[in-house]
Amino acid sequence: MRTDPPRSTLPAREHLPVEVTDAPVLDVTIPVHNEEQDLERCVRRLHGHLVRTFPYSFRITIADNASTDRTPEVARRLDATIPEVRAYRLEEKGRGRALRTVWSHSDAPVLAYMDVDLSTDLNALLPLVAPLISGHSDLAIGSRLARSSRVVRGPKREFISRAYNLILKSSLSARFSDAQCGFKAIRREVAERLLPMVEDTGWFFDTEMLVLAERAGLRIHEVPVDWVDDPDSRVRIVSTAVEDLKGVWRVGRALAVGALPLDRLARPFGDDPRDRRIRGVPGGLARQLVGFCVVGALSTLFYLLLYSLFRTMASPQLANATALLVSAVANTAANRRLTFGVRGRERAVRHQAQGLVVFAIGLTLTSGSLAALDAASGTSSHSTELAVLIAANLAATVLRFLLLRAWVFPDRRTDLPSTASQPSGTEESGVDQPSAADLPPGADRPTANAQPVPYAQRAVPYDQSTAADRPAALDPRDSR
Repeated sequence: MRTDPPRSTLPAREHLPVEVTDAPVLDVTIPVHNEEQDLERCVRRLHGHLVRTFPYSFRITIADNASTDRTPEVARRLDATIPEVRAYRLEEKGRGRALRTVWSHSDAPVLAYMDVDLSTDLNALLPLVAPLISGHSDLAIGSRLARSSRVVRGPKREFISRAYNLILKSSLSARFSDAQCGFKAIRREVAERLLPMVEDTGWFFDTEMLVLAERAGLRIHEVPVDWVDDPDSRVRIVSTAVEDLKGVWRVGRALAVGALPLDRLARPFGDDPRDRRIRGVPGGLARQLVGFCVVGALSTLFYLLLYSLFRTMASPQLANATALLVSAVANTAANRRLTFGVRGRERAVRHQAQGLVVFAIGLTLTSGSLAALDAASGTSSHSTELAVLIAANLAATVLRFLLLRAWVFPDRRTDLPSTASQPSGTEESGVDQPSAADLPPGADRPTANAQPVPYAQRAVPYDQSTAADRPAALDPRDSR
């Protein structure tokens, strides 16, 4: 049995217990706004499908956000007549707001949602949540853009969907294929940490949640779906696209400056097989070399552009020193995150200070090469200066990698037992989880008291006359 992880990390993923409990295993939320025509048909169809095919207990939650038609009345009737249906009423619009409110109060270990039009074939629901129940994945999404998906929709919406996902891949380096499909699920312990970081309350909520989860290293499972476009969709394409682009800019900027505490979403050390050492295999050396070479190539181009720019205004020595200083700061930041996998702000200043020491060594090499060139040939052409600097930078690059790997971002797992010699994570073997001091740079953890701020919004119950039976906090953990 695994040792308990620190409270500041997510627990290790495990298969959900099969014994019957008071809380349902799955809570499916249906966010609605003015859906009096389709709501009852949708809920009854979904309920019938779950009764026939889903092997665990479940709940269907109607999240009505500020409807002005008969939707609240329909929701109350379904709540009263179907034991597995609950209804929430929110006085503010926003699909993201509705999902965050319901999910924050749910006691089910797996949380899902789908659009009220049921455009996605319900046969994909069990494959969607199965990886979360088994402990294999943290989130799951339906994808209309997978090769084996079967989708019926017009060319306009097809173009918009693919263009939006192309923007996500190019600007935020997203690897998931479909951010907008209204068919997603998440494990509750992940939602408790992730939702307080998501700012959007509208249609961009899904995208922001997925981008942050992916950047934090969580596993996202994709399910190819059969999907038929709803011709009566209420989505305002232009305004939604504008808000989405604003969200992409906001999230990209926050990720670039390291403003998000993504280390709160880290799993305990040892839960990822890549955390384990194998005898004779240096930890991450090949990956680090590739990452360092890519970052180094981009940094060299950046440096040469800066040198060429500064050379028009200053002497060779001053232009070289300034260009090398700016590129060194950018290089250290990029290697910290991309090559050596260090996340968060912890020790960032120290790493930059050490990086500047490495920069000083590079400055000595490159400045010395310029001085030698000047002493040997007097006045030299600009192309000759660049050639000498490239050669000097190659030598400095090799030394830089060695110093970054051994001094700035050292591998702290050298004292851990190899998986070949000892089992890990069992009480019988006597091997405990490594302490925080033993974690590698890529596994930085927040302090024990760094807890996410719980979402404070409260929903208003439909039936005010039953307030004695349903607390105002609207906690769905009150069993029927």
